Amino acid sequence: MSEPNPYADGEYQWGPGQGPGTPAYGYPHDATPGAGTGPGPYQAPAYQPTLPGGVALPPPYPTGGAPSFAIGDISVVGDQILTPSGPMPLRGAVWNAMDLSRTEEKISTVGIVLACLFVAVCGLGLLFLLIKEKATTGFVQITVNSGGRHHSTMIPAMHPDTIHWALAQINYARSLSV
Repeated sequence: MSEPNPYADGEYQWGPGQGPGTPAYGYPHDATPGAGTGPGPYQAPAYQPTLPGGVALPPPYPTGGAPSFAIGDISVVGDQILTPSGPMPLRGAVWNAMDLSRTEEKISTVGIVLACLFVAVCGLGLLFLLIKEKATTGFVQITVNSGGRHHSTMIPAMHPDTIHWALAQINYARSLSV
């Protein structure tokens, strides 16, 4: 495959010109097959960005320091908010929380079974129908806007007080964003 095109007439060579001693296509930079002491027959060179000249690289994530706090996949480290959609400045961030959960109350299955068993005893078995159980389902949605970016995360609501915990976290984040 590295042989020249046998159908070319010699006037025009497709692709960039390659001087003698430069590797052919398929081998990045100065790596050659079989070079190196790695386990395989090919050892890749160190990473070099492939962006054209003049294009600025995005700033890297901060590497040091523990997060001040985290809500779902949103973390605050130093003066930045780290999200899967990229870092955002903490100063001037707008935080919001929306309760998308619901709590339902129903008669317990155990109460229904016990009421059926003890209904013959002067109707006292009907008191077992007063046994209730609560189930919370849904999510709490947390959004943050800063630096022209927007990110949203959903936290599962396992308890009726999940929204209160989320609002406490959001209020702390708002105090840091001032």
